[in-house]
Amino acid sequence: MLKSLKRLAAAAFALTALVPSTSAYGEGLIRISQQFGTLYLPLHVIRDQNLIEKHARALGLNDVKVEWAQLSGGDAINAALLSGSIDIAAAGIGPFLTLWDRTDGAVKIVAGLANQPNYLVTNNPDIKSLKDFKATDKIALPAVGVSVQARILQIAAEKEFGKGNQNKLDNNTITLAHPDATAALLSGSTEITAHVSNTPFQEQALKDPKIHKVFSSYDVLGGPVTPTYLYTTTDWHEQNPKTFQAFFEAVKEASAWIEANKKAAAETYVRVEKSKLEASFVQSLIEAPENKFTVVPSRSFAFADFLYRTGAIKKKAEGWKDYTFNELHNESGS
Repeated sequence: MLKSLKRLAAAAFALTALVPSTSAYGEGLIRISQQFGTLYLPLHVIRDQNLIEKHARALGLNDVKVEWAQLSGGDAINAALLSGSIDIAAAGIGPFLTLWDRTDGAVKIVAGLANQPNYLVTNNPDIKSLKDFKATDKIALPAVGVSVQARILQIAAEKEFGKGNQNKLDNNTITLAHPDATAALLSGSTEITAHVSNTPFQEQALKDPKIHKVFSSYDVLGGPVTPTYLYTTTDWHEQNPKTFQAFFEAVKEASAWIEANKKAAAETYVRVEKSKLEASFVQSLIEAPENKFTVVPSRSFAFADFLYRTGAIKKKAEGWKDYTFNELHNESGS
């Protein structure tokens, strides 16, 4: 009897861990996570220009409270969203789809952040392709197995080694935040010899002649990719319609402003992040043709299809609109 009760208690705990908390819901409060890199520039602009507050006032919410949390890695962000510690998660398509699957669709995408490539960079001159990695070569990325960088590496591995071999390099991967991974790669004094990175860290690393690029996610996926998204629970969306709308409008305005004001946007990034990078360097990244700030998802379904096909998720999406909120459905996403 005691063993049965313990099993029931464990099952109940496991179930509640996958059900988003509703204890902190209430119009006028929004708590947002963000990570490291210029991908998150729309959030910096929103914060710097008080755009949520602006759009909230237009909707009749005059006392909206906005809180920010700096987190790293999809696992930590998903845990924070499920526990009710944050309302808006900012993480890669990999962690999002994992959570969408595990909650049976109880989380959905609010908006994309930008189309930006992720590079696999290395300090090992002998590594020209994935086939050159040895067991001793460790690849840093934000979250082993679930981050968008981890999924890009798996898609690349499947292409390189054939179907069924998507996990070929999983044992080479190590969880490390982008700033720390970049420092480790540049130092050359650790077991880390490669990094599936993002902007501006990958470009910063490539300034060093000892670092070279192995691949770009654009090569792996066949074109521009939106790697990172803003997402929330369907409950929060339904119970906070004005706060949600204020946030959604703020993201759209921030993205459009960045595209129209790239010099000022670079200065915003340096100021808000307290970055030591030169604003002119950040501006050159924002102005690169392969970078575009837009809320419209690009090639997200390629990840959803891959994860379902390889058994990483059990829930099948028929298209990108299955896991995004209606507010995006008039756009030409993918």
